Amino acid sequence: MTIAGIPPAPLPAAQALQRLQEGNHRFSKNVRSLDTALGQTARASLAAGQNPFAIILSCSDSRVPSEIVFDQGLGDLFVIRVAGNVVAPSLVGSVEFAAATFGTRLVVVMGHSRCGAIKATLDFIQHRVEAASENIHDIVDRCWPAVESVVHAAGPSVDRDRLVHEAVRANVRQSCAHLRHGSRLLERLILEGGMMIVGADYSLDTGEVDFFEGLKR
Repeated sequence: MTIAGIPPAPLPAAQALQRLQEGNHRFSKNVRSLDTALGQTARASLAAGQNPFAIILSCSDSRVPSEIVFDQGLGDLFVIRVAGNVVAPSLVGSVEFAAATFGTRLVVVMGHSRCGAIKATLDFIQHRVEAASENIHDIVDRCWPAVESVVHAAGPSVDRDRLVHEAVRANVRQSCAHLRHGSRLLERLILEGGMMIVGADYSLDTGEVDFFEGLKR
């Protein structure tokens, strides 16, 4: 909410992360915040502007809607969704836009278990199974470096499910690194503006999000 036309100060990254963790804990326990539910009535006030406290780059998978997974309401999250949570120039620009326009200081790259884009990349690397189109193959190409490193490190005897799990996390780390080092604006905000770019892995089975990359200790 703004006071006399002055937007609120950006929520510090660590506090924003805690808010996401608390929201996901509620979701995984099948509890919904009353504030979030009542937030549906805020449409009129949000029509004039927004102040998202976190930027989420996540997979397009229909089972991983960030607002629900983190138990947040209208105007809380700036969500960018793309298959495989890959990073391309327009996606970097979307993150930059939210950071520069709204002052949002937390970026979360979130993969998820049994990701189809990761499985497709594994199928191509291991068995040369072609993607259904050139555009889909572009997603595979962007996942390739991270997934290939996992395949080489694992060896031929590793269980497929374990391989997918490790590849999902490697792909998240790759996307985080791309955001941290592929944008002068984001680099400056990390160094001077308190921005955090963290990686997370969502479990389709438990509903829990594991933040495992980029946490300040």
